[in-house]
Amino acid sequence: MKKNYYFLGIGGIGMSALARYFLHAGCRVAGYDRTPTHLTAELEREGAEIHYEEGVALIPEAMRDPATTIVVYTPAVPTDHAEYRYFVEAGFTIEKRSQMLGHLSEGRYVMAVAGTHGKTTTSTMVAWLNRVVTGGGSAFLGGISKNFNGNLVLGEGARLAVEADEFDRSFLRLSPDVAVITSADADHLDIYGTHEKVKEAFSQFVDRIKPGGALVIKSGVDVAICNEQIATYRYAYDTPCDFYATQIRLQQGGHYRFDLVMPDRVVTDCTLGIPGWVNIENAVAATALVWCAAQKDGVALDEALLREALATFSGVKRRFEFYLNTPEQVYMDDYAHHPRELAAALTSVCRMFPERRVTAIFQPHLYTRTRDLYAEFAEALSEADEVILLPIYPAREEPIEGIRSEIIAERVTVPCRIVAREELADQLAQQPTDVVITFGAGNIDACCEAVAEVLRRKVSNLTEA
Repeated sequence: MKKNYYFLGIGGIGMSALARYFLHAGCRVAGYDRTPTHLTAELEREGAEIHYEEGVALIPEAMRDPATTIVVYTPAVPTDHAEYRYFVEAGFTIEKRSQMLGHLSEGRYVMAVAGTHGKTTTSTMVAWLNRVVTGGGSAFLGGISKNFNGNLVLGEGARLAVEADEFDRSFLRLSPDVAVITSADADHLDIYGTHEKVKEAFSQFVDRIKPGGALVIKSGVDVAICNEQIATYRYAYDTPCDFYATQIRLQQGGHYRFDLVMPDRVVTDCTLGIPGWVNIENAVAATALVWCAAQKDGVALDEALLREALATFSGVKRRFEFYLNTPEQVYMDDYAHHPRELAAALTSVCRMFPERRVTAIFQPHLYTRTRDLYAEFAEALSEADEVILLPIYPAREEPIEGIRSEIIAERVTVPCRIVAREELADQLAQQPTDVVITFGAGNIDACCEAVAEVLRRKVSNLTEA
């Protein structure tokens, strides 16, 4: 391990977890990002040196020696970035985030969760199940766990839960002992080109599971499994297979009670600490992965501890996160940015709150994703009673001619309009609302508190009346 680690794109959710790891290891950490965020503020409080303007002169002097510094970067940083060019030309060791994660996973029992959606909640559940059931385990997470209050988990034992990201084929840097695949939908087509290439990458990920390991894959996911040295299991929400839920009963506030069917037993009367049927499916996947690890250890899962872990799981920031849940007004925020994710979340909400009017607010993420999936986005959003679209969040991309939120709006089959993000809260204050959901992977979360405050005032006004 070197003394210094410099991160290009330090504020990313995956990058910040790595930066935090090296801070905890006693290394000096510095980096660049375009904008300050809650994550970068936390890192600065923990000792990281961060700047927000691109410039070689801003790199700390201690980070300018290739013999003592490793540079970690995210593929979102362009190759013409001034600081990236400096490090390349000066002969620094430069690694992608996925390469560094691969190094840090060596010698650990790697429990990887892959999928075009569902992986953040599922991997965070795996980390929490490890902690409650075994008392240990570490994790690098793709979201902020409410149980751990962060995206890095450091614990005893060899188990390491990681989110295996398919973007830029990053997950092919990992060699997991056990793995989950939650989905393999058409996404990141700016990287892959076709859906077939996406599925091929997932098949290559399966090939990287170590001999004697196991794959848990969602029933119906179309990925070729050619690794003959592993066990393969299927999981589902409520369709009978190796792992699934049964006797599912909706409880107050959208929570569920259910029985969990596994190959060797049925664990009855489980409850999950977060609402939504889609999270029951994620819980089945997470439990299956922990079951596989227990089989490897030659021990049986403790059913009482498993029930406790599921009941006390408090979720991930921006994943089915409720700000308000009352008979008068409901408001939740979700990171969903793919049509399948939107459809699953909206279906969950409609089941939880039948006969109530749902307003879906969506900020499309990336011009390429909008170009490739605009019809699917419109179809998924049309499950709501009303839709509000924000302009596209570009992230790393330049605009594409003709690709705007309007191409989704004109295909939505329920009332739909486009609103600037800065005007969203005021717009909601002026219209009737019941169940409101904000979706997106961009910066829509910056207005969550303002939206929540508007809806809280409505509840207060109704109560006073």
